Amino acid sequence: MSPQQFREIAWNGPWKQNTGLAQLLGLCPILAISTSTVNAVSLGLATILVMALSNLAVSALRNFIPYEIRIPVFILIIAALVTMVDLAFNAFFHDLYLVLGIFIPLIVTNCIVLARVEAYAAKNDPLTSTIDGIMMGLGLVWVLGLLGAMRELIGAGTLFAGIEMIIPGASAISVFGDDYNGFLIAILPPGAFFALGMLIAAFNAINARLAARARHQPPPATARKAPEEEGDTEPAAAS
Repeated sequence: MSPQQFREIAWNGPWKQNTGLAQLLGLCPILAISTSTVNAVSLGLATILVMALSNLAVSALRNFIPYEIRIPVFILIIAALVTMVDLAFNAFFHDLYLVLGIFIPLIVTNCIVLARVEAYAAKNDPLTSTIDGIMMGLGLVWVLGLLGAMRELIGAGTLFAGIEMIIPGASAISVFGDDYNGFLIAILPPGAFFALGMLIAAFNAINARLAARARHQPPPATARKAPEEEGDTEPAAAS
């Protein structure tokens, strides 16, 4: 992989082709599980693992999968990997597994994973496809984490509620104190739509500003050619 290709992948996943803000894929888990930072980031990390491994598997097997049945085969591969992640969560993070519930198995049908497998992993080498899956997953994680933090902070006045399910002995951070009554709509479904809408508006505004700055940026200066290169010669003396 060339450095230029790596930079393009690293820019596309977290920002340019962000699955939650630019492509608007996988909105069901983004909106439903982002009631707290811990829940949102945990599901995002599970999705990163599935995306990286599924991209790697599909890219390695792409020459052996008949084109006519590629989609069922892709889904079978993703389902096998999601089952492994689901069992791992149940074994090592049982309390968190109970909170996330059906949303871990639903990664199988998440259009983010299937779309990236079909659009990228089936056409590129394993290393590039794996990095692409990780970067696309990171784009989802930061959107989920920011959305969960916004909703948890406004709705309950805390951050990292439920962290004890991952790190025993840890506790949530009370930002506004125990007297904060909370803003209930922030952690209800309408709050998810409002918060995501604000993130998309900010994302589009930043992109518009970057595009305007690029248009007004002067072109790079070119070095002036030497007179010999320009064909300049001394005028011939009059005879």
